[in-house]
Amino acid sequence: MLWRLSDVMWTLTDDERLGVAIFNFRSCVPQTLTLELGETVHIVEKCDGWFRGFSSRRSNIKGIFPCSYIHLKKCTVTAKGPDKVVVPVEDGVVTEVTSTLREWASLWKQLYVRHKVDLFFKVAHVMSELMELRRQLTTASQLTQQQKRDVKRHVTARLDWGNEHLGLDLVPRKEFEMVDEDQISVSDLYKMHLSSRNNIQHNSQTNLNLNQKNGGGDPCRVPVAHHLLVNLKSFTYNNIGEDSDIFFWLYDSREGKSISERFLVRLNKNGGVKNPEKLDRLCALFTDLSNKDMKRDLYIVSQVIRTGRMLLNDHKKGPPHVRYRRPYGCAVLAMSDVLQTISELKEEKDFVLKVYMCNNESEWYQIHENIIRKSSTKYSAPGNNYGLIISLQLLRGDLEELRCENKWMLSGGVAMTRKLSFPDVIMPGDMRNDLYLTLERGDFERGGKSVPKNIEVGIYVLYADGELVQDCINLGCGEPNVAEHRSFVLYHNNSPRWSEAIKLPIPIDQFRGSHLRFEFRHCSTKDKGDKKLFGFSFTPLMRDDGTTLSDQSHELFVYKCNENTTFCNPSLYLALPCCKDHLNLGVPGMAFQRSMREIFWISTQLSSTKLTQNVDLLALLKWKAHPDRVGDILGRLRHVSGEEVVKFLQDILDTLFSILDDNTDKYGPLVFQSLVFVINLLRDSKYFHFRAVMDTYIHKHFAGALAYKELIRCLRWSMERSAEATRQDHIQDVMRALEYLFKFIVQSRSLYSRATCGMEEEQFRSSIQELFQSIRFVLSLDRPTCETLIFTQPIQGPSQTGPRAQALPPAPGLVAYSAQVLSSNTLQMPPLSVAVLNSFPAIFDELLHMFSVQEVAEFARGTLASLPSMLHIPGHSMDAVKLQSIARTVDSRLFSFPESRRIILPVVLHHIHLHLRHQKELLMCSGVLTSLFSIIKTSSLDASVQEEVEMMVESVLEVLLQTLLSIMSKSQSQEAVRGHRCPQCTAEISGEFVSCLLSLLRHMTDVHFQHLMENFQSKEVLKEFMMKIWCVFRNLMKLSIFPRDWNVMRLLTSQIILSTVQRLAPFQLKNFVGADFDFKVWSSYFSLAVLYINQPSLQLENMSPSKRKKIFDKYGDMRVMMTYELFSMWQNLSESKIHFIPGMIGPFLGVTLVPQVEVRNIMIPIFHDMMDWEQRKNGNFKQVEAELIDKLDSLFSEGKGDENYRELFSLLTQLFGPYPSLLEKIEQETWRETGISFVTSVTRLMERLLDYRDCIKGDELENKKIGCTVNLLNFYKSEINKEEMYVRYIHKLCDMHLQADNYTEAAFTLLLYWELLHWDERPIKDLLHYPAQSEWHRKEVLCRKLIHYFNKGKCWEFAIPLCRELAFQYESMYDYQSLSWIRKLEAAYFDHIMEHQRLEPEFFRVGFYGRKFPFFLRNKEFVCRGHDYERLEAFQQRMLGEFPQAIAMQHPNQPDEAILQCDAQYIQIYAVTPVPEAVSILQLDQVPEQIKSFYRFNNVRRFRYDRPFHKGPKDRDNEFKSLWIERTTLILAHPLPGISRWFEVEKRELVEASPLDNAISVVENKNQELRTLITCYQLKPPHNNNVNLLSMTLNGVVDATVNGGITRYQEAFFDKDYISTHPQDSDKITQLKHLMQEQVHTLGSGLAVHDKLVHPEMRPLHKKLMDQFHVMKSSLSHGPSAGSDQPNPTRGIVSPEGFKKHRHSEVENVGNLLILADNKDFYGIQANHCSSSLSSTHSASSHLINSSLWTHKEKSRNNREMLMLLPPPRERPNSIMYQNFSESGQRAFLHQLISPACKPSSDPNLSFTEKVVSTPSSWSLDSGTRDVVTVLPAHIASIRAPPVPPRSAPPHGQYLSMYYGAFHHQLRDLPCALPVRSLRKSHLQCSLALPTSPVSIPDHTKSTLSDGNSTSGVFTRSESNSTDTSELAGSQAEQGGHWGDPLSPYWLIGYNVSNLCPSPSAPQFHWFGSFGEGSPPCCQYLHYIPTHSPLDRPTEPPPTLPRKLYFREGGSP
Repeated sequence: MLWRLSDVMWTLTDDERLGVAIFNFRSCVPQTLTLELGETVHIVEKCDGWFRGFSSRRSNIKGIFPCSYIHLKKCTVTAKGPDKVVVPVEDGVVTEVTSTLREWASLWKQLYVRHKVDLFFKVAHVMSELMELRRQLTTASQLTQQQKRDVKRHVTARLDWGNEHLGLDLVPRKEFEMVDEDQISVSDLYKMHLSSRNNIQHNSQTNLNLNQKNGGGDPCRVPVAHHLLVNLKSFTYNNIGEDSDIFFWLYDSREGKSISERFLVRLNKNGGVKNPEKLDRLCALFTDLSNKDMKRDLYIVSQVIRTGRMLLNDHKKGPPHVRYRRPYGCAVLAMSDVLQTISELKEEKDFVLKVYMCNNESEWYQIHENIIRKSSTKYSAPGNNYGLIISLQLLRGDLEELRCENKWMLSGGVAMTRKLSFPDVIMPGDMRNDLYLTLERGDFERGGKSVPKNIEVGIYVLYADGELVQDCINLGCGEPNVAEHRSFVLYHNNSPRWSEAIKLPIPIDQFRGSHLRFEFRHCSTKDKGDKKLFGFSFTPLMRDDGTTLSDQSHELFVYKCNENTTFCNPSLYLALPCCKDHLNLGVPGMAFQRSMREIFWISTQLSSTKLTQNVDLLALLKWKAHPDRVGDILGRLRHVSGEEVVKFLQDILDTLFSILDDNTDKYGPLVFQSLVFVINLLRDSKYFHFRAVMDTYIHKHFAGALAYKELIRCLRWSMERSAEATRQDHIQDVMRALEYLFKFIVQSRSLYSRATCGMEEEQFRSSIQELFQSIRFVLSLDRPTCETLIFTQPIQGPSQTGPRAQALPPAPGLVAYSAQVLSSNTLQMPPLSVAVLNSFPAIFDELLHMFSVQEVAEFARGTLASLPSMLHIPGHSMDAVKLQSIARTVDSRLFSFPESRRIILPVVLHHIHLHLRHQKELLMCSGVLTSLFSIIKTSSLDASVQEEVEMMVESVLEVLLQTLLSIMSKSQSQEAVRGHRCPQCTAEISGEFVSCLLSLLRHMTDVHFQHLMENFQSKEVLKEFMMKIWCVFRNLMKLSIFPRDWNVMRLLTSQIILSTVQRLAPFQLKNFVGADFDFKVWSSYFSLAVLYINQPSLQLENMSPSKRKKIFDKYGDMRVMMTYELFSMWQNLSESKIHFIPGMIGPFLGVTLVPQVEVRNIMIPIFHDMMDWEQRKNGNFKQVEAELIDKLDSLFSEGKGDENYRELFSLLTQLFGPYPSLLEKIEQETWRETGISFVTSVTRLMERLLDYRDCIKGDELENKKIGCTVNLLNFYKSEINKEEMYVRYIHKLCDMHLQADNYTEAAFTLLLYWELLHWDERPIKDLLHYPAQSEWHRKEVLCRKLIHYFNKGKCWEFAIPLCRELAFQYESMYDYQSLSWIRKLEAAYFDHIMEHQRLEPEFFRVGFYGRKFPFFLRNKEFVCRGHDYERLEAFQQRMLGEFPQAIAMQHPNQPDEAILQCDAQYIQIYAVTPVPEAVSILQLDQVPEQIKSFYRFNNVRRFRYDRPFHKGPKDRDNEFKSLWIERTTLILAHPLPGISRWFEVEKRELVEASPLDNAISVVENKNQELRTLITCYQLKPPHNNNVNLLSMTLNGVVDATVNGGITRYQEAFFDKDYISTHPQDSDKITQLKHLMQEQVHTLGSGLAVHDKLVHPEMRPLHKKLMDQFHVMKSSLSHGPSAGSDQPNPTRGIVSPEGFKKHRHSEVENVGNLLILADNKDFYGIQANHCSSSLSSTHSASSHLINSSLWTHKEKSRNNREMLMLLPPPRERPNSIMYQNFSESGQRAFLHQLISPACKPSSDPNLSFTEKVVSTPSSWSLDSGTRDVVTVLPAHIASIRAPPVPPRSAPPHGQYLSMYYGAFHHQLRDLPCALPVRSLRKSHLQCSLALPTSPVSIPDHTKSTLSDGNSTSGVFTRSESNSTDTSELAGSQAEQGGHWGDPLSPYWLIGYNVSNLCPSPSAPQFHWFGSFGEGSPPCCQYLHYIPTHSPLDRPTEPPPTLPRKLYFREGGSP
């Protein structure tokens, strides 16, 4: 079938255009369209049961699908041709729900991804509700209109809630549907946005707060009622065993009265519900609680009344068949405790009420008060678990709406419990007639009884004939009415106090003639249990005058009777007095005798809308009965309460007009006054809704056809009397009632006209005109009066009529603001004028029934024109009232007619213009303008409004601009002063006026603009206008007048601004180009265009696809349109372009960074244009270049720009080449080359800025951010000469380190800036957070910071040179106070080095492979310094966390090319071992471990990774024979630590160590470890002789059970076969043997120390060690003797033959010793104390540096104190940035910090001139001003020295250079180089140095070196080695070198190296001396010391003391 469809004719569909798939459809045929359930399809053609079309999700794919799978929907086509749009015809709310749910779907899933789980589930719930509500709307055929509105209201509330929480746009609505902004004015759109925002806020706030807010605001608003739902869940522990009644009611403890009816629940003796219909819910809804009620001290009171025996536990009292109602218990719940809880919940919440019993029944009436007062002696609890469980819920709103929303309220299970009084608002249809009766108390005689009576009261309602009124007694809501009621009984009480309340819902027609009878019975507890009648009381319900029983307590007489008395004839007692008031009515001799000592009290309260207790009101309604008292009756109407008046409103009005008709002349003024009183009564908010009753009466029931004449006469009389009356209260009341008086007048005239066929028409018109003249007369009375009027008239009320009245809510804030203006200032203003102005606008709508539109408009115009323009009377303000009246006039129906607008509009605009010009009542002016524009927009849809718009342009456009500028200026100043946004009132004013301006501009056409331009008299005026409008538009962009989620408003604003700019641009080109060029106008224009294009609301790329398409279809891309406009204006500037270079480079660059290709294509050539114009003018384009770089940096930092922009910008280079026309214009060929070079550099800069931006703006971790910043910093240093940028990024990097607690790295980073500065007094400008100051001060501040950061990083070795540098400066300035402080700080740092613990970091090699990595990481490898306590596993996890997409490589091999070029991320991580530079220091036994440890892990550039492997076949007996080591050495570009925790690997070296070389290295490292450990135990015995570490280490060497110990090396390399087959290794074998012998000697020393310190209990272990040691020693003595006679080679030398890659050995300077070591690998292995002597060469795990090896590790790091080691500049990144110093003597700071360059060279083959080489000048921002100085070669710099040696003073006039050498000297003082000799191996006796111990020197000066017994490093020498000294001397003499220079400032010291455990009798000697040119004494180790103290050098006199001692920042300690 399908393949034949192509041959069949397809027909276009007409009605079938849109459908929804109701099944999934999939087919393998290519032509079909795959569909999913619910997918919308657009149908194009139809053929034989098949449709052809496309899906809305994939509009580019068309196919066929079966018709049966599609549900067709009604639709309309909004356009023709290819751009037609098919829109479904359905409810707008349904469409919005559909599109919104689709938009929410993706956002909802992202909530879960971002771990916003709570919001995720809330949104899911709301989406489910929306789908259900949408289903109800789509199937709404059974819903009423009101139900549909309710559903839509719920839908829109949920849509707004979701949009707000998901960050989507606010949707403006009208009647629950989205508005079309094209159909309404901008002002209305603004108000709708405000309304929608307020609705959202109301929904998000608690309803309680909302209602409190509403209750006190607009008096016209109906107060929202509260309703309390009470649900009885259970009566716990109910063991009464009898029926019980449980009552609930609300009680006000402050006033001591109940405020609600009672709710009754009846339970049977088992605790179950008596009524089976109420099993589900025992609920009561306490209704109509006002805000005032909620503020009362409310309690829920519950009383339990049981029905059964007299005494619960005494079965003897009374027979079982007689039942009494008896009090049992009471419970209370304070509403103040639970109100806040239930207000925030939307469901019921349970509470427990504990039930208490009364200790004395006589106080039962006040038990609830005793419980509230906590008078615990008067009540008790029957049990712990005794109580009522209830649930509470607070509801709000109209009761009918709540019933519709909550279906359970319609069931019979909910009892509606009303307030005892009327609610705040009495609705016209509210019918009620309830009498509430309370049995208070009684006093009765004992009656001869021995005990008091048990009194029961029976209550009956009877007619006058004695018939019982049925079902008129209600005990409590929830139970049916009954005919009679019996009270509960108080046991043995003759003065009972019940306080039992019941309700009597007696019908109105049965009230008259009915009465209440109370029968009193004594309940006997004897066997019969009789209830004996002994008396009764009665009272009628209505008095003879027609009034009901008054609301008060009534004292009733008690009449005696007995059980046999019958009441068949009530007239027998009704004739008797019932109370004291009726004593005169009694008839003596009747059948009943009054008991004189017995009294019964009751109280009543009437709540009735038809019955009254007011005599005056009854007299008015029955005035005909007393015609002579009519005047008095009308006068007393004012004393009737408002509730009574509104209840009888229609009857009162009928009475008044009937009196008027009866005698107009006599009673006319009195009736008029009474009518005014009634009208003004309805102005009260409590009765405001009865105005509808008044309106209904006027139009349907009013019949006074002649009344208008008297009403007009009285009105005129009142107005004319206004000028004469001293008290104007009654006249003010008349003016306030003006609206309804005119309604009566018009309706009366209409009735008269219909009755007389229009007679007396002219007289009526004349009287009306005269009346308006009187009104104008009143308005002209602007003199001050002595009375003060506090105005509370509602601004806008329901009386407002016409189309505008119901279309929109009043402007938010306008009503409240007006009331505030009119009341808060207690304004003294003419009261009559105020009253008239607030009333007369409503008159016009009434007059339209009798007059034409033009006539009424003339009335209005004349009245408004009579108002003074501005009232300047002190203490008076008519402005607000006047504008309010104008606003109501504009909103009236009169103004909606075009013919009336043309008459009234000029007057209205005149007043608005004056107020705006004087900046008064701005908010009210904006409200009037808003109404004007709304009416004009509505009218423009049907007719032309050109005339009205022209009037508004001429009148208010310019003053609108000026007002907006003033408001915005105030807003900005307030924001600047207060630090936050402008207050709400200012924001509303701004929004109102902006919307008004936009409305006016939107209505303006080209003709209006042309007329506007023609009206300007000069160019200055035109310029002023252009500046104003551009400035207002700019402020609209900058100040964000509209919130971000008002996207509809923002887009419409942008469209209007674009249209205005396009229309005004030609006038700007015409008037301000060429000779008339004005920079301010053009600059303002360009700034506006830039701001416009960069608006967030126009960035379509940041929006969802659906939103982007919707905006693009409606508005297009407005950025492109404005860009074309901008480019066109720029091109027309011609030579004036130079004025905007470089000022507009930054703004234009911001435009090009907008991610829109077309915008970039338009704008980027402008930069070429700028470069061209600057090249023409200046011969270069440096300004463009500098500005571009600066702005690029700042803009990229803000998150702008992308990769496409970089590529597009690089295309700018094409503009320099391919266009011949352009080349012809360029005279110099270098212009093109320079331009191309510049663009290339900028493109490379953008690459780095993009990486930096992505890291900083994203969720990247600190390592990536730091790496990006370092990369960018290096670029600014190396490629672009931008010092300010460089310094800025230095501080950014420093701040990142500080945030990550990388204090050492922060110090190194800040050091870069420090080195750019000099110790000069040259002033420098402020930068970043630095103030303008001298360069000296800036450098001092930085130096202090550096010291502080190094201290916090515990790198005190780096801080000490800085302290010395600072000390030298202080000393030269004679600032001894600061000098003292810095010296103390330096000394403290020495103490810290020796006393504080520091962690040894681990280092890791990280490789980043793959093209997915950022530019600065891609295919590179780094070495990273780990964090404290961070091991390999933790580091791997951290790196994989930073790069979650990366794949970890599991092998250390180098990746292949496929991995390097793949689009993925691979990370390779393994640990590496640092190779310290200062190897010689580490070999000195006398250097403390704390110092050594620092040099092991700091200032390291080389790192090693060893991989063992077997070459050839593996020897199974001894694997060490074939065990080779592949050693990879990584050389970094910069040493660690530095400005980053990781640096790139610059070079890799790979060598292979033979098995023998490996053995030598292992044994030598183990020997060094042993020596260090033994020395520590010798110097400082451990606490409690804890030698565990020493024991384990010795045992691991002596008894090496794992690897076999050195025995395996003996077997492998001392074998005769190995020696014979490897003759080239004879020297190495000998070296290995000596090392083994040395190990034996070292072990002997260690065992000797162990023997002294070991605990007695560990002696067996020591004995075992000694035995194993002897075995080991004997094995060595019996080993091979090959090479045993050869001299002991120098320790540390490894012959290079064993390595495949040969390298020269380097000389390592070990402190003050010179020894030779192999290339840095000598001491690179950390010892593992548990390993054997053959331990692996791999790095051991890092450990804490303890002050002694046995000290416990600290539980936490020591507090990092103040201050900070600096690697040599050549080893530090960016060292090329370091400044060389001028010839004045200042040197590069810390040129060789750890490796002092100014030391004797270790290479004898170099001459002195070779050693002192010249280096080029370092990079400088002011190159050419600094001279080149010579520095030492790099290989000399590798010599290391002990930490912080003595100092030498610089010559006068030079600055101090700080080195970590033993001393400093100038280059001219360098001594000759020492020869390279192979020094004999011997042991050093380790002892610590005391720097203050003096040593005698030949010239009798004092040296800081100690004698041989101290630890200065100077050791004694044995006599037996003297021959070696002569050899050394001879060798040196042969070299031609000198041992010492007589002018050299150094002495050469000889060191003796003795055995580790020397014999006490060994002869020792000391030798000191200076060397001349002869042969020096021979020694094994040489050391120079200074021959004079630092101040002995002859210098010029010191500088003079400064004139004035000043203190620098932080100068004092």
